[in-house]
Amino acid sequence: MKRNIRFDCIETLKSSDKPVIIYSLTEEAEAIANSCKDNGIVVTAFCDNEIRKTKKTYCDLEVIYTPELPNIYKDANFIIAHHTLGDCAEQLNDLGFRNIFSPLELFRSYEVKRYKHRASQSYMEKKISNAMKINELYFDDAKTYLRSLDVVITTKCSLNCSGCSNLMPYYNSQTNTDNEILEAVKIISENVDHISEYRIIGGEPLMNNNWAQITMGLIEQDPSRSVYIYSNATICPKDNHLEMFEGKNLHFYLTDYGDLSRNMDRVIASLKKHNIGFYRKPAGNWVDCSGIKQHNRSIPELKQVFKECCATELYTLLDGKLYTCPFIANAANLNAIPDIKSNYVDLFEGGDLKNKIRRLVKMNNFFPACDFCDGRPHDPANAKVYAGNGLIKAGKQLPRNEELPFVKFK
Repeated sequence: MKRNIRFDCIETLKSSDKPVIIYSLTEEAEAIANSCKDNGIVVTAFCDNEIRKTKKTYCDLEVIYTPELPNIYKDANFIIAHHTLGDCAEQLNDLGFRNIFSPLELFRSYEVKRYKHRASQSYMEKKISNAMKINELYFDDAKTYLRSLDVVITTKCSLNCSGCSNLMPYYNSQTNTDNEILEAVKIISENVDHISEYRIIGGEPLMNNNWAQITMGLIEQDPSRSVYIYSNATICPKDNHLEMFEGKNLHFYLTDYGDLSRNMDRVIASLKKHNIGFYRKPAGNWVDCSGIKQHNRSIPELKQVFKECCATELYTLLDGKLYTCPFIANAANLNAIPDIKSNYVDLFEGGDLKNKIRRLVKMNNFFPACDFCDGRPHDPANAKVYAGNGLIKAGKQLPRNEELPFVKFK
């Protein structure tokens, strides 16, 4: 047992008279609900930290806003569907709940092919496989693992969204960022125990004309890798590129910005034609976290903004350096924050990279760069330390000639 998270899920929950709640509406939550049904476990509800997700049901069940749980239940059983098991358990403990379970047993007994999912079947199979590995590694303190690695191959983007969490509108000169990228990925992979997902991102990654070659290079390094292209479906990949990936572990994650995602139907048709898995998700609203300025926070405030952050494990590779989140990565790349070594690991600097990466991954306090971030809480309305504009509609476009202000440190 770690942080009061238990393994013995199925038999314990079947015999319990307490409500069973699945924590977080991840793609895997649907599979957990199905597996509960298969194993005779009655799920009462879901919960999520994003209040917008509580406005409608999920799998025909109520979705409760997580901070409101103590007002509804004095006690309950929770199955964690989110990849940050420790953070989830800590929040539930703070709310007064102690019966917290890993879904590992449920995943192991789940037959994906028996159900039709919101995502494509191959996508769901891979997500469950990754989730199982994350749960297994979570309980092994000797291991260093990354739930995902965002591999930035370009700062070019076909959209120019206000509030972009990856800070793309700040780039006056957008460029491809794939120099030595395969070597950098190789170095990271050799110095950690496991990376569940390799995510090709930008900007819009398909704006890099070499996206297919880079992606194939990642797969050829290790064909067992799970590789995802994160795209806004403004650009339809060419058939000759998609043909390269038939039968490979490649999936597309498509964010749907409505009319802005002008090629969504074409992209999906092309992916189906070449039997490439995908998941389509409406952009909806997102937390505004795109301001760059020094806040001069106290140490307790910095600890709190880090504790509330939903992006502390979005490990990002950019320009030969490994960062813990996209804000720090792009703010550093823009020279919008001081160059402080503890904010990142320089993969080409040498030294004991295994321990350097481990320190970055295991850090649970805060980074110096956190003082320049507005914060990225799950729920901005109830965050104790947050300086952004709250929930904003995703996809609002800025004029291309508008320059966003920030201070350069070099």
